Amino acid sequence: WVQEEAPDVLCLQETKCGAQAVPPEVRALPDLPHQFWASPEGRPGYSGVGLLARHEPLSVTYGIGQEEHDREGRVVTAEFPALYVVAAYVPNSGRGLGRLGYRQRWDSALRAFLAQLDAIKPVALCGDLNVAHQELDLRHPGPNSRSPGFTREERDGFGALLASGFIDSFRHLYPALPHAYTFWTYLGGARDRNVGWRLDYFLLSQRLQGALCDSKIRSRVLGSDHCPITLLLAL
Repeated sequence: WVQEEAPDVLCLQETKCGAQAVPPEVRALPDLPHQFWASPEGRPGYSGVGLLARHEPLSVTYGIGQEEHDREGRVVTAEFPALYVVAAYVPNSGRGLGRLGYRQRWDSALRAFLAQLDAIKPVALCGDLNVAHQELDLRHPGPNSRSPGFTREERDGFGALLASGFIDSFRHLYPALPHAYTFWTYLGGARDRNVGWRLDYFLLSQRLQGALCDSKIRSRVLGSDHCPITLLLAL
């Protein structure tokens, strides 16, 4: 599927492996030779992100500049001539919202990090952001008002990020499209019934709005409890 899609940049979240454990078929993707991997310190099988590129980035950084957050291996940023691409796997608030306080600190730190980048050149943030922003973004909003990913605190954190100068590329193009999800639990045949959540996003600096061609949800692509999303920009 990756070879069919032929992306210029491929971002992977929750890889659960360090650079040395990346499968050989991923290492050998012919059009994505420049590969960068982040993984948590001392926690194999947890978290992790990857960024693979057709063209070599000008620079690559790991994390968001705060030790509390960076030890979990959740962010890789690649600088290209026209923009920064940030691959992120945002922490889940956890069972019983045990990590909600941490999640709120993370959201604030990520927002500050993106603002620093945006002051230099435009930003495209790609990732599993672990939040459904609007009621439109999950099948059953009512019963989930205190579920991880749909608390008021998490939704407000996402709203603050948009208010700081970013757009949700999918909702910008499809503001009222219902039943557009990127995650389905493996339980109860949720994917077959399309009982899902939209947790995966491309957020863009507002000044990239004119370059936005499309933002797609590839819901028919199997292989995970999430599906891929695709951003098309004319740069």
